[in-house]
Amino acid sequence: METPILEVDLLAYERGGDSVRQAVLRGLFQSLRTGFVYSSHDLPGDLLDTAYGMLAEFFHSPLAVKQRFHRPEAHGQTGYTGVLVETAAGEERADWKEMLNWSTPLPPDHPLRRRYPLAYPQGVLPEEVVPGITAVLRHFHEAMADFQRRFLRLIAVGLGADEAFFEEMVREAPTLTRALRYPPLAASPPGHCWAAAHADINLITVLPRATGPGLEVCVEGEWQAVVPTADRLIINTGLMLERLSNGRLPSGWHRVSAPLGGQDERISVVQFCHPRPSTILCPLPSCCQGATPQRFSAISAADALEDVLYRIQLLQATPAAPL
Repeated sequence: METPILEVDLLAYERGGDSVRQAVLRGLFQSLRTGFVYSSHDLPGDLLDTAYGMLAEFFHSPLAVKQRFHRPEAHGQTGYTGVLVETAAGEERADWKEMLNWSTPLPPDHPLRRRYPLAYPQGVLPEEVVPGITAVLRHFHEAMADFQRRFLRLIAVGLGADEAFFEEMVREAPTLTRALRYPPLAASPPGHCWAAAHADINLITVLPRATGPGLEVCVEGEWQAVVPTADRLIINTGLMLERLSNGRLPSGWHRVSAPLGGQDERISVVQFCHPRPSTILCPLPSCCQGATPQRFSAISAADALEDVLYRIQLLQATPAAPL
């Protein structure tokens, strides 16, 4: 079937006049009915090349080396997490993937870190294993976070809010960048897959690149493989934005399936744009009018995140599983 996922031009929206902006918004909201959209971007290509090269070097290190950067008390919110740990909500088998997570560090005495230690753990990156990786990954994180903040301006306007609606919500928020390596599936225990079907908890997620196929999205009840062109990013909506939009922007359901044969690996990076933990997620009044009554009650972002971490079994301090 022909995909209803569209391409939109963030850069044209930022540079264009009213007619251009309206056209971009129409395409954006038409596409986000599926939970997904492609967008232009201005992330430097050399930054992506360097970051993915360094991440591959880390992931191909011996397991004993990678486990030095595992922090059980962080519950998958920073550092290394091994295979067969994260489990999609409702699934019995854990995903066959390993991860490295990082974010922008806040000062130790920052009130957000004191009040929400789960959302703001002490970061850890494998600098001694891959020299220079800390500066590169932090630059990469900030570049993607800037893109997401700019993209949320379009979503705010389309939802009938002020363009700056999300600005304070995401300032110093626990936005998380995650690098994932999906090892050859042939080496996994029977019955496991790279990543089972799930929706993200956050506002929006951006995927700038992957080293191989495997991402599939659910559109109108059917699974479709998606591979953006080199100058496009994939953005999907999360459960928090679904709640804020009163269901107008549904969460994008997706999974990662290994190609037949199970001999290939895949490395990708995603960034989860979160609101501040104190944010009260309640549907916008502009989304609760006429024939669309309010569907969702209010909940704090901190409670919503902790509930999902529990359901995907990341609140358990599980050691990294061996490959």
